[in-house]
Amino acid sequence: MELFFLKKKNLIFLIIISFLFIMNTLNIFFYTPMVPDQHWAQKIFYLHVPSAWVGFLSYFLAMISGIFFLLTKKEVWDSRGLASAEIGTIFMALVLITGPIWATPIWGKPWIWEPRLTTTLILFLTYVGYFMIRSFGGNMERAKRIAASIAVIAFINVPIIFLSVQFWSPELQSHPQVEMNQQPNGILVPFFFSLFVFSSIYFLMFAYRTHVISTKKNYNKHV
Repeated sequence: MELFFLKKKNLIFLIIISFLFIMNTLNIFFYTPMVPDQHWAQKIFYLHVPSAWVGFLSYFLAMISGIFFLLTKKEVWDSRGLASAEIGTIFMALVLITGPIWATPIWGKPWIWEPRLTTTLILFLTYVGYFMIRSFGGNMERAKRIAASIAVIAFINVPIIFLSVQFWSPELQSHPQVEMNQQPNGILVPFFFSLFVFSSIYFLMFAYRTHVISTKKNYNKHV
C-alpha cells in the first residue's frame, strides 16, 4: 500500500476522490430534493444505482480480462480480472444492502423475490463461487482458468438484470422504473455527479488492487 500511494499521482488521485466522495455524500443527504412519496428513502437512489453501475462495469472488465487470460495465459490479465471481480463483488454487496434499506419503508418489507432482485442475488452468489474456486480449487493454474471461465459466463446475467423489466410481465415487477430523461435537473445533476464519483472510486481501487495482486505474485515467484 505504501509503495502505491507514495507515488505522487496516485496520492493526488486519492486526495481528489476523497474530497469528491465527501462532497457527494453531503450533497446527497443535505441538498438533493426529496420525492414526495418516498422522502428520505429516495436518497438511497444516489448510492444504490451508482453502486450497481460500478458492479456491472467491474464484472464487464472481469469478463474481458477472463477472455484475454484464457487466450494468452498472461498473468497480467488474471490480476486485472481478479481485481475487477473483487471490486464488483464489493459494490454488488452494497447494492444488496442499500436495496432493502430503500425497500423497507417503500414496500413494507426488505426483500421481495421479484426478477431484478433475484437475478442480482444470483450474480453476486456466482462471484462468491468464483472466489471459492480461486481459494479452494486445488491446482492454482487450473483454478485460474476455471475462475476466468466463470467470469465470462457470469456476465451473461448482467444484461438479464438490466433488461428484466422487458423479459418479465409487469405483474411480476416490484422494482421502480425510473425514466431518467423525465427527471428534473435537481435530481439528474446530483445523480450523474454521484455516478462520476463512484466510477472514479472504481478506477482508483482497480489500479491499487491490480498493483497489490501483481506485486504479491512477483514476490511469491521469487521466494
